Amino acid sequence: MSDPVPGPADAAWVVIDTPLLPGVLAAFCSDLERLYRINPYLEFGLWRGTAPRAFAVAFRNLSNHREFELQMSVERASESDFTVRYDRGIKRGTRFEIESAATGSRLRITDEYRGTATDTGEVDKSLHAWGVALREYLLREQRWGWCGPWRWYMRRVWVPMKPSARRITFIILMVTLAEIALIALVLAIYWIERRL
Repeated sequence: MSDPVPGPADAAWVVIDTPLLPGVLAAFCSDLERLYRINPYLEFGLWRGTAPRAFAVAFRNLSNHREFELQMSVERASESDFTVRYDRGIKRGTRFEIESAATGSRLRITDEYRGTATDTGEVDKSLHAWGVALREYLLREQRWGWCGPWRWYMRRVWVPMKPSARRITFIILMVTLAEIALIALVLAIYWIERRL
């Protein structure tokens, strides 16, 4: 998930290789709210559409411990190349570029910053983690997307959750599975001893 080719000045980027075809990835990226909510460092308090390609959002960025309230607007060069512009803050925009790759498609996300910015504490440090989370989500989507209950859970329950709630749910699920496995083991031992 790295790219040796430099991006624009005052920018940070991440590149994600996915098994999805470019058109499928473009359709996935068209759901902007889901795309942003997958970022494990953003806790959204508000996401409201204000126009066909504009949104009012309020969120906390856990990577830099900042609260943001801003307007976002989408500028589309094409279905596979669009930029989300921000009306305030040092981040000017986030560009999403989709291209074909040998194994499916490649998504490049570039955060562009205003060159005159002096408040480096506002820099978003979550870009790499967002790339990792997006890749994992897309791989799960590729594997389990055919299953209706899984799709419902991911889109209606998991995506709207705060990142901390996702982690807690995962831990509870792992503990529950371990308990079930332990109970099954105890029952198997009991059943084997009864037969001897």
